[in-house]
Amino acid sequence: MTSYALRERQLLADLLLEVGPDAATLCGGWRTLDLAVHLVIRERRPDAGLGVWVPAFAGWTDKVAASLRERRSYAEIVDLVRQRPWWIAPVDETINLVEFFVHHEDVRRAAKGFEARDLTEGFEHAVWGRLRALGLLLGNESVRLVAPGVGERTAGTSPTVTVTGPPSELALFCFGRQQVAQVTYDGPEESVQAIRSAKLGL
Repeated sequence: MTSYALRERQLLADLLLEVGPDAATLCGGWRTLDLAVHLVIRERRPDAGLGVWVPAFAGWTDKVAASLRERRSYAEIVDLVRQRPWWIAPVDETINLVEFFVHHEDVRRAAKGFEARDLTEGFEHAVWGRLRALGLLLGNESVRLVAPGVGERTAGTSPTVTVTGPPSELALFCFGRQQVAQVTYDGPEESVQAIRSAKLGL
């Protein structure tokens, strides 16, 4: 079976090395070094990863991140991103496919003149399969997602906005990258503008 998550991991690692530690990303104010450190902590230091989501643990996360930056060069940190921990392999597609795809695009699409990649049908279907927890991603927003030729899903009740695009672009939309996601919107203008500016994703 094709490991799309592993391929996105390798492509992201290649790109991180290519652009260097100070390139822009779409992750708030993070530079590429910050993103690489985040990915290492997420997989290798779950005790510190909580701080990304829970403010009470943010100080510990910052301390672990600072230590990683001091002890490792940028190339070494990227190498840790590239090396999938052995225990992740059985669940890699489930927990990492969209994570690494979105972060790969965070680096790609932060650069001017980016172009969407021509992704395979198998990849698109795999991403669509990961977009089941729409309520978790979209919060209180009600929206209908349509992936032509693949399927459609609804989050919330009585959505007035339909967002259409390939599953990969819908994933970027769901994870709060509305400004770069190549999707179309259909619905009342006020509702469309609200969903385009809403804070989505985890």
